[in-house]
Amino acid sequence: MSMVSSLKGRINRVEKGCQAGRRDGRIIHHRQSLDPPLCFSTYNSTSVLIKNQEVWRDSVRSHQHLLAHPAVKYQFMAEHCGDYPVTVMCHVLEVSVSGYYAWHKREPSQHSREDAALAAKVETAFEHNRRVYGSPRIHAELHAQGIACGQKRVARLMRELGISAQLPKHRTVTTYSEKGAPVAANLLQQDFHADRPNQKWTTDTTYIWTKVGWLYLAVVLDLFSRMVVGWSMAAIQDATLVVQALQMAIARRCPEAELLHHSDRGSTSTSESYLELVQENGMVSSMSRTANCYDNAVTERFFHSFKGECVDREVFQTRTQARRATFDYLEGFYNRTRRHSTLQYMSPVMYEQSMR
Repeated sequence: MSMVSSLKGRINRVEKGCQAGRRDGRIIHHRQSLDPPLCFSTYNSTSVLIKNQEVWRDSVRSHQHLLAHPAVKYQFMAEHCGDYPVTVMCHVLEVSVSGYYAWHKREPSQHSREDAALAAKVETAFEHNRRVYGSPRIHAELHAQGIACGQKRVARLMRELGISAQLPKHRTVTTYSEKGAPVAANLLQQDFHADRPNQKWTTDTTYIWTKVGWLYLAVVLDLFSRMVVGWSMAAIQDATLVVQALQMAIARRCPEAELLHHSDRGSTSTSESYLELVQENGMVSSMSRTANCYDNAVTERFFHSFKGECVDREVFQTRTQARRATFDYLEGFYNRTRRHSTLQYMSPVMYEQSMR
């Protein structure tokens, strides 16, 4: 929950308590101190009110690191004075009414005005990028728009706004190999740098949970730009899934011979139909060592981001819904918009265009 949402919820609880106390004739006003309003100790609806003073103080202190400066609290109050009584907001935020009105009468400094304008741009960039950017990517986004500011300033404003990048969940990576399947040597050797497009490709599969069962996703990444050059989705994880992803990549990129194609040793990547497609297009096959996810770290990192920035954000009712969300992420966000630290904070499409 963001700082603003948490504060709004707390203010609503206080205001409801005060209204209830007024209806019962138990409260007409309350003094502006650090203690809870009188109605907190007299009103009996525990579902609405926080009656314990220690709990109240802990609740107020929970966001003190975000509201360390009174001016930040006053700014919040000014933005929400039409929604809540000033006295209630002062009580929740532990500031005086006189202090708020004195601040309100003062002309904001040039720095404060610039901060407010920049904060609005920071929040817009955060919302337009699926709420997944931290301060480095937000800073890069603003810089690309010609807005001069420092990353530390962006980080401070994000803290004051109560926004931060959502960290993906940790997942265990598993691969199922088929005994007796042909295995290629690990030629990539964790060298994920490529000097040009279509020099090194990596591939892997992952799963997406829906309420009607699993949806499987296979992707092919170009290590030069981290672009997803091929992908395929299906309800069954078989050779067809990975073959279709590689066919899309070949059709899109028309690679020359000797492209290094790296995969794991899973049953789909070692299937006869898949290996034939690799050989027919003059690719050199490379495979990770058994139980070593670091050999395909770039693709694993992509799935880590994909799960945190797309899959974990909603429960898919159907596979069709999951397909649409995945397509939108791959083609609408990841390839064209999402900024990568390894690409000088450019998206894969931007990076390839800049290198032409």
